[in-house]
Amino acid sequence: MKGLKFYAFALCAALLFQSCGMNKTTKAALIGGTSGAALGAALGGVLAKNNKGQWAGIAGAAGAVTGAAVGAIIGNKMDKAADAAKELENAQVETVTDGNGLKAVKLTFDSGILFDTGKSTLRSAAQSTLTNFVNKVLKQNTDMNVGILGYTDNQGFKSAKTKAQSQEMNKQLSQDRAQAVCNYILSQGAASSQIKEVIGFGEENPVASNETAEGRQQNRRVEVYLYASEEMIKAAQQAIQ
Repeated sequence: MKGLKFYAFALCAALLFQSCGMNKTTKAALIGGTSGAALGAALGGVLAKNNKGQWAGIAGAAGAVTGAAVGAIIGNKMDKAADAAKELENAQVETVTDGNGLKAVKLTFDSGILFDTGKSTLRSAAQSTLTNFVNKVLKQNTDMNVGILGYTDNQGFKSAKTKAQSQEMNKQLSQDRAQAVCNYILSQGAASSQIKEVIGFGEENPVASNETAEGRQQNRRVEVYLYASEEMIKAAQQAIQ
């Protein structure tokens, strides 16, 4: 139990300090991984599930109180953002539910489209997609929070001497890739105050089997979440008063 508490504390600290342009007043609105209940309890957040019953991995703005009317207003905005995101090339878009029970948007980018194998430098085609994401989605929804999560498959590095070392190298690669996405969208005019989390999870949280080439390709990905900020929630609450 002590080890679990320490792990939760350490991961919380990592979440707080590995962000790109995090606004200190909204650190409580965090995105967590499927590392689960200990993390969610430690942060006071609630991990949500999408409509497929899988972990969506996002926690809503801390302390927010919402109702059906507020949810409808925010849901409408999220639907519009999702529709705009679906116009982007090379992005898989779906709606998920955050820790407040509010609709959110999840974009998944295949790392093979964004980066060369083992690299964290964005390809030119990926830059075009992310530029359109900034212009057509983020700049139109400045009251949405953004979280960027990176993942890899479980294939080892040839230069690694042990499995543990290879896992750490994959985690660093996923962090570098998430950071590269963050840095690029900021360079294209995204507001730094929107981006709350930039986290690399490495081999954790696979969405498919690592036993097949197709499954490993799905696991090599960068996920970008759009979810309601405290400001958006407050504005929706005021609109129904």
